[in-house]
Amino acid sequence: MVRQGYAWAFRKYSATYIPEEMISRKIKSGIWQAKTQTAWEYRAQKWQAAEQIAPNGCLIKGNISKNGKIYHMPWSKWYSRTKVTTSKGERWFCNEAEARAAGWRAAL
Repeated sequence: MVRQGYAWAFRKYSATYIPEEMISRKIKSGIWQAKTQTAWEYRAQKWQAAEQIAPNGCLIKGNISKNGKIYHMPWSKWYSRTKVTTSKGERWFCNEAEARAAGWRAAL
């Protein structure tokens, strides 16, 4: 997948696929046909933007709906539309482990 340009080499965990990614970049296949941003860069950018509005550095929104207790990460498509109403039991979480331990599930 990396050699064909359908995935990035995830350098954080392994250098194994870097040569394949370099080949794909050179021949401009798949995602390398245009300027691209890795998934982890995209998420970091969304995380930084969310830091501007979240209280106490806890960026994960815990929302209660008819579907139960759901948490939203900053890159979730529903994040910007989700309001945290603490009077209804909704809350902010500092990390996913904290949200899951409290009985909340990730948004789909």
